[in-house]
Amino acid sequence: MLKAASSLCAALLLALAGTVSAGEVTLPVPSGVLPPMIPDGNPVTSEKVALGQKLYFDPRLSKDDTVSCATCHDPLHAFAEPRPVSLGVGGAKGARNAPTVLNAAFLQEQFWDGRALTLEEQAKGPMLNPVEMAMPDHAAVEKKVQALPEYAPLFESAFGDEKVTIDRIVQAIASFERTLISVEAPIDRFLAGDTKAISAAAQRGWELFNGKARCNTCHGHVGAFPLFTDEQYHNIGVAAKEVSFEDLARQVQQHPERLDKLTHAPGVNQLGRFLVTKEQKDIGAFKTTHLRNVAKTAPYMHDGSEATLALVIEFYNRGGNPNPFLDGGMRPLALTETEKADLVALLETFTSDDLARFEKLAEHKTK
Repeated sequence: MLKAASSLCAALLLALAGTVSAGEVTLPVPSGVLPPMIPDGNPVTSEKVALGQKLYFDPRLSKDDTVSCATCHDPLHAFAEPRPVSLGVGGAKGARNAPTVLNAAFLQEQFWDGRALTLEEQAKGPMLNPVEMAMPDHAAVEKKVQALPEYAPLFESAFGDEKVTIDRIVQAIASFERTLISVEAPIDRFLAGDTKAISAAAQRGWELFNGKARCNTCHGHVGAFPLFTDEQYHNIGVAAKEVSFEDLARQVQQHPERLDKLTHAPGVNQLGRFLVTKEQKDIGAFKTTHLRNVAKTAPYMHDGSEATLALVIEFYNRGGNPNPFLDGGMRPLALTETEKADLVALLETFTSDDLARFEKLAEHKTK
């Protein structure tokens, strides 16, 4: 049973997350799928999920009480956001599109450039990002949450006492996010043998996906890890239309001590994975996104520059944007209009059957 401090909306999440045994939550992972890794020091418990859900939807974690995790990762939009890039405190404009949080528990690395290795580490970043939640430091976050009386019983239930620390805050948020698993859709029934699960157009799209369109080069299907991503980083030319990669990389190499500030400088964020590894092969490279619920998470690419799935397919059809660091797998595809439409039809079958259940959480989102 949930303790008295647990909310009704937390109970909904636990119903989504499966059974509860001795306080620990069993995540809803289908048979044959490898479960996500959970840190030894942060088992997913019902109490932490309840606390993490409240923190996730609470804009008071931001400097001016206007931005929460759910502001940019909204249940009504498959835990993404229908903007090219997000707006933070004071209307500050970010540089990257907000990816979905659904199924993030499965990913080895977080953020478009993979700079965070865990959900806990990822959750620490936006609170201090000057164009997101803009808190001055983690101590300020701790002090602010500690002063909110409704959190005391939730921290005590989750951790044994009322003390608020940044590690406890992100452990709770990460625990909530680990329950946001949804990997059952029409495409899964089709791959399991139900030939009526998707349309004839989508079936033709599946053949293209694994053949002429070459989507499976980076988005191949693996039954035990069914997110349709290789979890690698590729320069497909999205950023090349606006920046000189060579000049930007030189800035970072000449001033490594200024990396944190340079990351937020105009254009520098387009270096992608290079900002993490400093390796030339990663200039302009960004993580291969997973394709679950992709029809619900427009706009697309790391900068939100493609408004529709049709435009994404057209981008790949022309072979991306040329630049000195373009991934060797990028090349023109010569798809017909019918073939492009078939690929869109296929991608629409990646939408999970249970999104409506998650959308109920949106009623707890502060406007």
